[in-house]
Amino acid sequence: MVNRRTALGIGTAATAGAVLGTTEAASAAPGRPLAPATLPATNIDFPGDRVAEVYRREMRRAGGTWYSYLSVAGADGAPLVAVQERADTVVEAYSVNKIAVATVVLDKVDKGLLKLTDRVEVSTAIVVAGGDGIFSLDGAYPSSVTLGHVLAALLTVSDDTAVRLCGSVCPAAEVNRVLVEKGFPNTQVEPVANPNRFFLGTSTARETHDLLQALVRGTLLSAASTTFLLNLLRAPIAFNDGIRRTMSSAQRGRVATKAGWFADARHEAGIMFDPAGSPVLTYVMFSDGQADADNFGSTHPAVQARAAMGPAFLNAISGVTNPALPARRVPPQRPSNGG
Repeated sequence: MVNRRTALGIGTAATAGAVLGTTEAASAAPGRPLAPATLPATNIDFPGDRVAEVYRREMRRAGGTWYSYLSVAGADGAPLVAVQERADTVVEAYSVNKIAVATVVLDKVDKGLLKLTDRVEVSTAIVVAGGDGIFSLDGAYPSSVTLGHVLAALLTVSDDTAVRLCGSVCPAAEVNRVLVEKGFPNTQVEPVANPNRFFLGTSTARETHDLLQALVRGTLLSAASTTFLLNLLRAPIAFNDGIRRTMSSAQRGRVATKAGWFADARHEAGIMFDPAGSPVLTYVMFSDGQADADNFGSTHPAVQARAAMGPAFLNAISGVTNPALPARRVPPQRPSNGG
């Protein structure tokens, strides 16, 4: 993330979305993850109703304001809405918009204008001093890395300097133009005086959901770029404080996720796959206004809420498949002892 003003830029009012499910908030302590085994018994047929029930309970427990859109694959593979709440409100997306930035960079790769092996110069001036990520820890500049390394840092450890490095090959105006052409007019970066730099800008829960859906359906990028992007979002070193926090390593591999945090906002968006690798649940949860705004760790109320949602969502979609879309198995990744 780049240095950013602290005020959230909330856009025009949304159409009011209804959250399905009526279970009242649980009586456990605020922010405390609830084990999946304690979920109430229900005879709900549509798994999305259970997803909505869990969402509503944990959202109420965390407090604040939520802007969300969640869907579960139906029998024909089409996404069926489980939750829509302020889904069309334009909000600051923060690092969740790194998915959109990476999409535009990979679109240029698909068009032959860039290659993942291209070298990108890393000057002392371009590094965000003291920022999130790994580039500011290096201390050995100037240097260069490949564009593939830039995208890996952008989408796994959410490196803020990687945003500037993407801007060096994709100016802000180009990012916004391509996103509009692809059907995402509200998912836009915010230009600054330097045309190769930008703030991460805005989106809506619905547009981010639709971008993720287009990605897994193969209509957003080439097959190679789609696989590359999804593998980064599913990597073991991708964000693990929220949805994936209390999952096994195998379960984490079934989740492609990206979080964003700044000021009092705590966002997360991604896709859950069935064990065979077919996408079955798409979630976007932008939230702000909770207590403990200076806490960017795993104990923040909204992050705690998503940690409780994660395994409960997996339980809710147990048995759901998506025969309409190809399975995308995550490459096996195991710890190494060197050598």
